[in-house]
Amino acid sequence: MFAVLKTGGKQYRVQAGDVLRVERLAADAGEKIQFNDILMLGGDSPVIGAPLVAGAAVQAEVIDQIKGDKVIHFVKRRRKHSSQRTKGHRQKLTLVRVTDILASGADASGVKAAIGSGSVSGASMAAAAPAVAGEVAGTRPANLLTEARGGKADDLKKISGVGPKLEGLLHQNGVFHFDQISAWSEAEIAYMDDQLSFKGRIARDNWLEQAATLAADKE
Repeated sequence: MFAVLKTGGKQYRVQAGDVLRVERLAADAGEKIQFNDILMLGGDSPVIGAPLVAGAAVQAEVIDQIKGDKVIHFVKRRRKHSSQRTKGHRQKLTLVRVTDILASGADASGVKAAIGSGSVSGASMAAAAPAVAGEVAGTRPANLLTEARGGKADDLKKISGVGPKLEGLLHQNGVFHFDQISAWSEAEIAYMDDQLSFKGRIARDNWLEQAATLAADKE
């Protein structure tokens, strides 16, 4: 029997005994966790979710919190600066071993849900109660504006993953400048994730690092 699960914006086909490297989860080594976003169950009687399979889950044991291989990317500065910076990045990952695939009864298993730690600290996620429907996560950023400073907004589309539609949503939420984004705390990131309906996008695409670089290039 195998399952297709979703976590950290990616999909994985797994079966018992598989070892996975997934986006950082709010869990410690040795903990048992449960992935509840199951898209499909395979085997003698396949079940395809719509979009998720009700009552299904994949349980796993956390082996360790690790970092991925170093990825080098170059940041070329604007004209007249005549310099180039090399920046390295190692993605934070969680190493897990799949122990069980549940076709039903996942809601009553009592196993801790596998929750990503990209937007909020692991300790906060573990201590938080289940979210109430309609409740906004995180804390509203203190640096939101009613309009761009000097009447001219930065070109937020220069941030990887931000297109015209997302830039419009940022403007609607009071975000017009790179330095605003680079200053957000984890709680403020969680709030903006909720407002933009792109859970984990800000941390996954390293908006804060990109915004800080773009803000420096303006100076």
